[in-house]
Amino acid sequence: MIPPEFSRPLSFAAIKRTPYLVEHSPTGAERAALAARLGLLDLPAFLARWELRGQADDTVAARLTLSAEVVQPCVVSLEPVPQTISATVALRFLPPGREPSDNDPDTPDDIPCEHDVMDLGEAAVETLALLLDPYPRAEGAALPASVTEAETGPFGALAAFVRKG
Repeated sequence: MIPPEFSRPLSFAAIKRTPYLVEHSPTGAERAALAARLGLLDLPAFLARWELRGQADDTVAARLTLSAEVVQPCVVSLEPVPQTISATVALRFLPPGREPSDNDPDTPDDIPCEHDVMDLGEAAVETLALLLDPYPRAEGAALPASVTEAETGPFGALAAFVRKG
């Protein structure tokens, strides 16, 4: 198994009932590796701030405040599209043997852990991946008219075939 580019392991035993605060920022080499993994042109800045609290059920409640500067390729022109991402999300780390529950969409996302260790860096990267714009578009970038017409693509070709038919 290839280790994550931005691994920041923390033992469940390190978390007590009082808030545990920690922040992580990847090195330049880690940011470059993360940019490649996430399909980014650049990742100039990335900061993860964690507030962790041990729970009576041996899980760890987490509040992640994430901020990042990313540069994605435009889906139309491949030009660089810089974006600022800032979000706060609630997560819950599960000790080994505990299964995630997907019953309530309003509860924090569960992150199963192995060997009594949470990887805060990998959890932050996965959160960033979910926050990226799936279709970044540079200002003024537009598809050519030939691509946007109804007669193109498989359904346009099918419609033309049916009309000839």
